[in-house]
Amino acid sequence: MIDGIVSMLARYGLIPRGGFRFAAGEAAPSGPSGVPARSILLVGQAGDAPWPHFSRWRRSQPENLADPLDTWSRTVIDGVAAEFGARAVYPSDKPWLPFQQWAMRAEGLKPSPLGILMHPEYGLWHAYRGALLFDVEIPIQAPREVIHLCDLCVGKPCLKACPVGAYSEAGFAYQACLDHVRGPSGELCRTTGCLDRNACPYGAAYRYPAEAQAFHMAAFMR
Repeated sequence: MIDGIVSMLARYGLIPRGGFRFAAGEAAPSGPSGVPARSILLVGQAGDAPWPHFSRWRRSQPENLADPLDTWSRTVIDGVAAEFGARAVYPSDKPWLPFQQWAMRAEGLKPSPLGILMHPEYGLWHAYRGALLFDVEIPIQAPREVIHLCDLCVGKPCLKACPVGAYSEAGFAYQACLDHVRGPSGELCRTTGCLDRNACPYGAAYRYPAEAQAFHMAAFMR
C-alpha cells in the first residue's frame, strides 16, 4: 500500500512526509469509518516539485478561484485517500488540526527561528499539504535522529535580512511585515519572497522559484 501511495503522489510532485501510529487512548482524529484513527501518513513536498503540476491545473481553473493551492491539494490527496481507504485532512481544516506537532513527531524536526520546521536536507523549502488517516496500523518507519541545523548556525542570517526586522526572538511582527510587503519598499519581497527565508544557507538546492514565492506572498498579502 505504501508503495502505491508513493507512486500515486509522485504523479503530482508530492511525497509522503512520515507518519506514526496513534497510541492506545490517544485523542486521535477520526479515521474513514468514524472511529479514532490508528495511523497517520503526512503528505507534502520537497522543493518546488509540485509547482509545474499545480501551474498546469491552475490554467484550467477560473481566474478568481479562492485558495487555488489548497483546492488543488484537496483534489489530489482526496483521490489518493479514496484509492487507499483513508480519510484526508488538511492544515486549513477547522477546527485546526495539530499539523506542526504531527510533523515534528513524524520526522523528528524542530522549528527554525522563522517558525518553519528545519529539515536536514530541504532546509526551509518544504511543506505539508495534507495527511491520510487510517483505521488500521500501517507500516511506518520510525523517524531517524535528526541534527537540528539551526543549532549549528552561529550567524542566524534568517534574522538579519528583513528590512523591518519582522522576525526576532520576540516572535513574528505580523503587522510590520504585512505593512512593509504591501508598501512601496516591499517590491523585492513581493516578487522574490521572504528575504529572511531566502537568507537561510541550508537546502538552497530546494529553494522555491521566484514565481512560486511571489504566489505565496500574494496569498499572504490577501
